[in-house]
Amino acid sequence: MRFIFRIVQKEIIVLLGGPGTGKSTLINELVARGYCCYPEISREVTLEAQKRGIEQLFLEQPLLFSEMLLEGRIQQFKKASEEPDNVVFIDRGIPDVVAYMDYIGDEYPEHFTDACENYKYSKTFILPPWEEIYKSDKERYENFEQALEIQEHLIETYKKYGYDLIEVPKDTVENRILYILDKI
Repeated sequence: MRFIFRIVQKEIIVLLGGPGTGKSTLINELVARGYCCYPEISREVTLEAQKRGIEQLFLEQPLLFSEMLLEGRIQQFKKASEEPDNVVFIDRGIPDVVAYMDYIGDEYPEHFTDACENYKYSKTFILPPWEEIYKSDKERYENFEQALEIQEHLIETYKKYGYDLIEVPKDTVENRILYILDKI
């Protein structure tokens, strides 16, 4: 009798896109379908700062905010690597931190770019700007035009670090999920 062993490679997949493109909605649906997912952490960081009296940490102390995000996203990547699931989805990735810092024109330490080079995602799905579903709130302060600019910085940054971006078409949540699952 001959046994054939297949090595299953861990897929750590990032969903990215500017603000309000539907990433969190897709993550929530993937969770509902039983997939291992890690949520966006910037709202958590923002809400924690607001509890301490800093209304918009990203606007008031962008480097501190970005340091906190970078550390949180590195921890997410490490935890995802240890998950028993073969496929893990993450809402935003490590290069997002660099893209946002470039968007606002701030400098950042070298360990930001080192992190982008040292922690690599298996696949990257980008959601395009979609004005019809875009909403601002207390944690998302950007207007739609700014969201478009951020999208360009995200594309540029991820390509700089060697990623092939798979664009998810504007469609129903169900069809977007099917599109993503078909590509993995």
